[in-house]
Amino acid sequence: MQKRKPIVGITQGDSNGIGYEVIIKALSDSRVLDFFTPVVYGSSKLFGFYRKSIHEIEQIETNVITDARDARPGKINIVNCLPDNVFADPGHPTPDSAREAITALSRAVEDIKAGVLDTLVTGPINKKAMSGQGFGFPGHTEYLQNQFGVSDVAMFMTSHRLKLGVVTGHIPLKDVPASVTKEKILSKLHLMNKSLQEDFCIDNPRIAVLSLNPHSGDGGLLGNEEQDIIIPAIAQAMLDGLTVFGPFSPDGFFGLGHYQRFDATLAMYHDQGLAPFKSLSFEDGVNYTAGLPIVRTSPDHGTAFDMAGKDEADPQSMRSAIFTSIDIFNARAEYARLQEGKMVEHRPEQPEHRDRPGRPQIA
Repeated sequence: MQKRKPIVGITQGDSNGIGYEVIIKALSDSRVLDFFTPVVYGSSKLFGFYRKSIHEIEQIETNVITDARDARPGKINIVNCLPDNVFADPGHPTPDSAREAITALSRAVEDIKAGVLDTLVTGPINKKAMSGQGFGFPGHTEYLQNQFGVSDVAMFMTSHRLKLGVVTGHIPLKDVPASVTKEKILSKLHLMNKSLQEDFCIDNPRIAVLSLNPHSGDGGLLGNEEQDIIIPAIAQAMLDGLTVFGPFSPDGFFGLGHYQRFDATLAMYHDQGLAPFKSLSFEDGVNYTAGLPIVRTSPDHGTAFDMAGKDEADPQSMRSAIFTSIDIFNARAEYARLQEGKMVEHRPEQPEHRDRPGRPQIA
């Protein structure tokens, strides 16, 4: 019996950035439609505008709809959820483009909550512009955590070279030390460990933990966070049954390639982890949100306003985000199937029924 193709929701992001360009390029090879059904949330008018600016791609077939339930396999489905008078101004974040990004995102989230979509891939947004329009969250990760009511999530950057999470995300650097706590490190380690098992099919994940201070604090000379917070968190994680190592000084850890010895790495703050990650995996890196009940990925780049409308954007990260979401969706289904099989295998046999003495047997 042939499996149903996953339905992948893709939000446009900021309509004045490179979102539409990388979406169109990622979907332009009709062969990708053999693996999934794409549903783009935005505007067919904007889609057409950016389609004209892209050269050397084959003719693509679209299906313009107002409800994702009407999506057709083998087509690029576009949910028209923006005003008819929408227009593009490539290279310039505007209040309109921020509101459009919010609308596309909220509509896609409604649909994945309703079970219309199997996975969600979010296009790049301008956080400052969206904040000015009342978005109220530093980014997609925090918004989705709120929407799905989960206590914690992990920004989990993935590629074929490296998987990397962060303890603190979109906060000012000056606030990082106070935000690095034993409890937060433990929460991220458990989220990553669970995701590596359920989403990436790794039985006993090995996770490396980075230090906060240079040279891992040099025994307290350069800071006490390693001794007071990070090492106790690692010890507790090991007591909890996780396979965790560290803390490692980030410069030598990445410079000497030690990250290759582990299934994933936990960094203390955003740039500590994402700078080496993007250096190693910028072309095909994917931002995955671990800890959600749904599968959400995004490309690992931003809006790139300086490239918008110029046919210069590389779609590989968007393409990787789409296929990573499908891989995770399938891995979760397989993990659930295996767990159900284990439950059946270990389910205790029902005790044989014996009638009380003297009770007549019923044939």
